[in-house]
Amino acid sequence: MFAASTFAALIAVAAPLLVRADVTPSEPGPGDVFNIGSPCIIKWTGDADSTTAWKNMNIELMTGSDLGQIHITTVAQNQDGTEDGTFSYTCPEVTPTSAIYFYQFTSPDTSSVTWTTRFTIASSTGQTTPPPNATQPGTDKAIPWGIGALVDPSKAVPPPTRGTSNPGSTNSTTTGTTGTTGTTGTTGNTPASSSSSPAVKSPPNDQSLAASATTDPSGSSASPKPTSAASTIGFDNRVWLSVGAFVFATLVW
Repeated sequence: MFAASTFAALIAVAAPLLVRADVTPSEPGPGDVFNIGSPCIIKWTGDADSTTAWKNMNIELMTGSDLGQIHITTVAQNQDGTEDGTFSYTCPEVTPTSAIYFYQFTSPDTSSVTWTTRFTIASSTGQTTPPPNATQPGTDKAIPWGIGALVDPSKAVPPPTRGTSNPGSTNSTTTGTTGTTGTTGTTGNTPASSSSSPAVKSPPNDQSLAASATTDPSGSSASPKPTSAASTIGFDNRVWLSVGAFVFATLVW
């Protein structure tokens, strides 16, 4: 009887620890195309399990391979990722105009990182070029990629500092579920060869979107698996506590 009641109590305590939610990007998705000078739209499902972890969310425009992601610019800062939201800004002038771009979502209050799939930024008239590379380096996976950059690198906004404060925000409009608007984001970019580009470990995969990623040992970034929704970091101390609780409960049982 004692063992059964103990087991039930441990299950009740451990179950919530197994539940982990993060911001889930929903747009852009595979095949989406946005023209330079037109609105670039980003949408996400908020992290309803926390009122703080994603309260000050940042969104970066990224490029590069799965294992060699490169920060282009920070397009949005201080977004409320605890609610479903939409952010719109003017698509920057980039080169090349190809399906080699994706967004990275971070927050100074969580180590989790999520991504969108790769999408296309086309010319102002809709012209595009194929991604320069058909397969991923080192793995030969058939996931096209390339390296993009702003035509005018002076418009670049550096990557946000993760785990501390964020840089100031500029010029764009965001709309959340409440219909309120704010002024954050920018259309800037850093060159593809920027020294701020992170070393990464788990790649953007445009074919499956629910994979996990790990934070780079340098603490600056993690690699994406952008696909149809987003990748998230799922294992943390709560998971290990849950596993330990179940093991203990099994032994008692």
